[in-house]
Amino acid sequence: MKSHRIARWSIRRPWLAVGLWIVFVVACLGIGAAVPGRTATTLETGVGQSAHAEAMLREGGLAEAATENILITGPADAAEAAAAFAGSRLSGLPEVAQVGVPITADDAVLLPVVLRGDPETAGDRLAPVRAATAAVADAFPALRVEQVGDASLAAGLAERQAADLDVAALVSLPMTLLILLVVFGALLAAGVPLLLGLSAVAAAFGLSSLVSHLVPSTGTTAAMVLLMGMAVGVDYSLFYVKRYRDERARSRGHVDAVRVAVETSGHSVLVSGVAVIVAMLGLFFVGDVTFASLATSSVLVVAIAMLGSLTVLPALLAGLGRRMDRKRRRITVRAPRVWPVLLRPSLRRPAATLATTVLALLVVAAPALGLTLRNPDVDALPRGVPEVATLHRLIDAFPDEQSTHQVVVRAPADRAAAVDARLRTLGTDIRVSDDRRVHELVLNTAADSESARARRQVETLRAELPATLRGLDATWAVGGETASSLDYTANLDRALPWVVGFVLLATAGVIVVAFRSLVLAAVTAVSNLLSVGAAFGVLTLVFQTFGGGTIVSFVPLFAFAVLCGLSMDYHVFVLTRIRELVADGLPTREAVSRGITESAGTVTSAAVVMVSVFSVFVLGHGVEFKQLGVGLTTAVLIDALIIRALVLPAALTLLGRRTWWPSRPPAVGVVPAPVLAASGVE
Repeated sequence: MKSHRIARWSIRRPWLAVGLWIVFVVACLGIGAAVPGRTATTLETGVGQSAHAEAMLREGGLAEAATENILITGPADAAEAAAAFAGSRLSGLPEVAQVGVPITADDAVLLPVVLRGDPETAGDRLAPVRAATAAVADAFPALRVEQVGDASLAAGLAERQAADLDVAALVSLPMTLLILLVVFGALLAAGVPLLLGLSAVAAAFGLSSLVSHLVPSTGTTAAMVLLMGMAVGVDYSLFYVKRYRDERARSRGHVDAVRVAVETSGHSVLVSGVAVIVAMLGLFFVGDVTFASLATSSVLVVAIAMLGSLTVLPALLAGLGRRMDRKRRRITVRAPRVWPVLLRPSLRRPAATLATTVLALLVVAAPALGLTLRNPDVDALPRGVPEVATLHRLIDAFPDEQSTHQVVVRAPADRAAAVDARLRTLGTDIRVSDDRRVHELVLNTAADSESARARRQVETLRAELPATLRGLDATWAVGGETASSLDYTANLDRALPWVVGFVLLATAGVIVVAFRSLVLAAVTAVSNLLSVGAAFGVLTLVFQTFGGGTIVSFVPLFAFAVLCGLSMDYHVFVLTRIRELVADGLPTREAVSRGITESAGTVTSAAVVMVSVFSVFVLGHGVEFKQLGVGLTTAVLIDALIIRALVLPAALTLLGRRTWWPSRPPAVGVVPAPVLAASGVE
């Protein structure tokens, strides 16, 4: 294999390979510094008819300008005086197009401020407005003076996310290093996986700026790079280092042990990495820029981690391997005590164990049948963000239970009068573009934007508009908050079977190519469904049944792709070891027992590392990251423990020789020392 030839080259020239890897990472960081990233616009993040409505409004110059709200809370007279002072300060700013009329309520005054320029770049013009708001607060210390709007809210959430990422890094890195120290008992051996994970994340951060010009990034890109990079980077290294040490414990020579690690663990890493990548590619079926950004960032960091596992990792093992266990005078392989006990039911009574375990997992997964998906709303935003707290106070002081529907029509200019007349049968709040080609009808209703009533109103409008506009050569769309939510949910419903089908078939296809077994491919698909289903059941119980909330709409679909991909790490590693033993002539039952037992330490360690990385995201303030953290952590634990200890061994024991149908596994031999010497490896 070409990948093995690359690894052999790295083994022969370890320090050159390390140097080239450092140059690569530095170059990626340089690219990130030189090429500013591109963030997806509001128009790009929309889907369906509501996004089409927004596009037509922008085309006609009717898009709403960015508005910031100054909320002043306190005694009425003082609050009104502060509002007048704020209006005079703000109206003189070049960034401000208009200061609205103050709106009063009990002990509160709301002052709307319209910003100039493109609303997509309003965040770049916030600083002077914030400074003016702070000046008003200083002038009226007895009052609470706050500012919130789409631009300031987005900026506040971005700042909180950056802080959460810093906390995640500060917590996860020492935790991961501590886990690896426990696993390896030597600082150098523990540091190698951590270094690969960090370097993969750093390189991906740099390249993501360049890639964002092909697929624009969203607010979740950085979090996904950190989450996926640390998880797979550390796991891939752990597989290598553990196999290297096991071979050294079997009295194999240093370079020979590195070579065996490349031939075995390196193959597992390559297969599992490809599986993760193809699983994430399934997210492109959603046709949504958020999912595309998540998929792209994940694919990027996994590909870099794979590249590192084929180049710098074998080089580090070749160059530092002899010193990795300096703290231990002798490397020994200890026979596991717990796993033989855990495997006993699966090996002795496979049918009963499989049936019982599958039934239990289905029971755990059952709550997911009542899973309720919803786009994040105000209540889902982290209240620790000052702008979110201000928004809640604004809503409390000025409650607005209405929803707004936008009917947007584009027609030839000579049909403007006819379009206007038809729209007036629905409402009177109409705006027309300067070229008289685009019309917007705004309909305010008393229904809450997320209510079933508001959704029915949108559906009714969309059903009746073709008849209303018949014969006008017009295109139309219904937009607004309710319509956007409907379109987003409908798009996910449309994409769900395509994503699930592609991910299951693609990961199963990787198994077929790697192991030449259709049976193993089927076992893989069923195992993935069981672990993901159980994880979703736990997620529903935690956040919906007991938490009283809903599940963020994009979480299940994204988590499904991630989990089906990442589960392949353990799956391929275990199956590779079992196949080695079968190829050596062991019966399937004994090969399953030894293969799982001998790989149990590595699988458990890798699972603990992944859990430590994923669980850190539960500490974040965004509900979507909390849900991802709980879902991914639960699935990894179920996959690494229940699936690997009960479902997989029971299924393979029942299948016996049929496991490898339609072919037997090829012989897996260790390259003899004379061949190594002939290749120039010393």
